[in-house]
Amino acid sequence: MQAIRILFGVLTLGVFSAAAVFVYRRLVRDTVQQKWLRMGLGALLVMLLLSVPLTRWLTTLPPPEVTATALFGWGIFMYAFMALLVLELIGWLKVLRTPKPAATPAPPENPERRLLLSRAAAAGAVVVGSGAASWGAWKAFNPPEITEVPVTLVGLPKALDGFTIVQLSDIHVGAVIQERFLDQLVATANSARPDLIAITGDLVDGSTSMLGRYVARLRNLQSKYGTHFVSGNHDYYSGWDAWSQALVGIDFNVLRNRLVTIGDAGASFDLIGVDDWGARWARGGYDLDAATAGRDPSRASVLLAHQPNGLDLAGNKNIGLQLSGHTHGGQMFPANLIGDAIWGAKNTGL
Repeated sequence: MQAIRILFGVLTLGVFSAAAVFVYRRLVRDTVQQKWLRMGLGALLVMLLLSVPLTRWLTTLPPPEVTATALFGWGIFMYAFMALLVLELIGWLKVLRTPKPAATPAPPENPERRLLLSRAAAAGAVVVGSGAASWGAWKAFNPPEITEVPVTLVGLPKALDGFTIVQLSDIHVGAVIQERFLDQLVATANSARPDLIAITGDLVDGSTSMLGRYVARLRNLQSKYGTHFVSGNHDYYSGWDAWSQALVGIDFNVLRNRLVTIGDAGASFDLIGVDDWGARWARGGYDLDAATAGRDPSRASVLLAHQPNGLDLAGNKNIGLQLSGHTHGGQMFPANLIGDAIWGAKNTGL
């Protein structure tokens, strides 16, 4: 898994480096005539490109405002890049569609007109990037909200009608998500007065030594049957063996390919948890067979699985409901379209 992470990191850095060169050429080289200003803006672009990866390698976290500023800059960069890319494609299409008679010499290029068009395109791209990033930041820093989803669970005893599960997923405690958001999250979850809280992975982006004191605030989550947790891919990246022990230490019930009975002898259902699907070939990865060994398939059941994979496997086991996260609903354009292409209806869930 470590080799895959390194390969993915190298490829990602290569793609973003190519994008940065393109953005530099369109936003700076084509629009700025002063050499010193070109150099300064180029250096700023390099700093922006490296800022977010560097925060992942630090052993201590910078203030969340610093990382949020870097991420905001990345948002402007990404949407400006997409806007410029669209303009570039439009320009290519115009060239391809324009007939070029061999006998007619091309008119001389007007440098002033070219500079004006380049600056207009650059300004438009920056406006688009800033607007999209600002809207995303506003959405991201709003307090968490509750979305109610009624579910009919086959086989659930009548005594458990109205049983409430609060699902939390993909919190990504780290450089930006720290005390303030976690306290808001706890208050919002507790306000629903849940019978059970399920956290379906990607809780952290960092080690226990770095983030343990923040995650410990989730000890304040309150429900009748406690907080139950399954791992996500980012939890594996962050040292899952250490985190699984740390979460037990704050009274989480960590379900590593096993099930527990929720309720009592008169009315209960099976709560099943599996490790992350992406780690199914690793030691202790996804193993639904182990998690359901000896289970009565006629009983009502809920499966906690970080990624919305394995639905067919869950159906074959007669599992009534799977709760997953991972996709973030695509989170931002065009990732939502990519997610829809990969996950289909599972990208945004119910």
